[in-house]
Amino acid sequence: MKRIFLVNAMLCALGTPAMAQEDTAQFGAGDTPFLIRSTTDIAILAPALTAFAERTPDLKITYEQWGSNALDATANAACDGAIRPADAVFSSAVHLMVALVNRACARPYVSERTRALPATRRWRNEIWGVTQEPAVMIYNTELIARDDVPTSRFDLLDLMRDAPDLVRSRIATYDIEESGLGYLFAYIDSIEATTFGSLLEGLARSQAVATCCSAEIIDSVSKGEYLMAYNVLGSYVQNAAPVNVGVVLPSDYTLFLSRGYMIPKNATNPTAAEQFLDFLLSDEGQASLTAAGLLHTTAPDEQRDIQGVRRSIPLAPPLLVALDANIERDFLSRWNDAFSRPPTP
Repeated sequence: MKRIFLVNAMLCALGTPAMAQEDTAQFGAGDTPFLIRSTTDIAILAPALTAFAERTPDLKITYEQWGSNALDATANAACDGAIRPADAVFSSAVHLMVALVNRACARPYVSERTRALPATRRWRNEIWGVTQEPAVMIYNTELIARDDVPTSRFDLLDLMRDAPDLVRSRIATYDIEESGLGYLFAYIDSIEATTFGSLLEGLARSQAVATCCSAEIIDSVSKGEYLMAYNVLGSYVQNAAPVNVGVVLPSDYTLFLSRGYMIPKNATNPTAAEQFLDFLLSDEGQASLTAAGLLHTTAPDEQRDIQGVRRSIPLAPPLLVALDANIERDFLSRWNDAFSRPPTP
């Protein structure tokens, strides 16, 4: 099976799963271990973790920050009993999380707060979406005149066609082979956007840069190394608070992602994982996530416009199609062919 092969290949490449950790932190001074593995930056979730630790003084919380593909490999290995499992897994690459649930790697849980979630944000009572974050376009406010800022994918196509010298090698997006989130956004775009083929061709013709990380992309736009970037997770932009960076929620449609939370079937401390989930879904937890930029808020006068173009990514089996071996291979081949094609003179 492809998923097992991916786990084995990544673990061999890493040597040990711990080598793939981006960072780790401790919260609380209790004696009972509670291990969370997540793609969310520690600094972003720290206030919520601190507040939860204050309410559960018996817990010693270890929070490990991972890249999305490495976290998936580790979670699959833990599901197979090869390594120590986490007590909770929390990831933005929700197609990979749905695949874990589909592999029977999760344990169910039901509470008043999980029942209150809309159907698009829970599946089989084994995965829950606790955030609401838009995929946005960002731009350098010093380098693009306000009237020239693209507000939709159609506008972006026009900019790439009409100003080729301006945009050449100065538009960034995720490297979808390195970023599970980037692959998910690109795949959903291929379904939602009538412009996807033209957009891919335009990015290729403009010699757009496919790179790995949100922080790197945002910083480079802020510094003017990139003119703009496409499909960046809006919460990262808000938390980075970069100078000279404007944000656009595309007016043709805006994807909204809910980070997936899962309790592994062999978790050592599932009770703590259940408590943390309910905390994140509580009024206090949701306020903390809002302050961290993980729950998008819209001004009342913008609410109708946003609702009309909002496209939520549901936590549901259709996401598994993105991981079909043939579909993924063909999609990556199409993407790489476009980005490696020599620019048109």
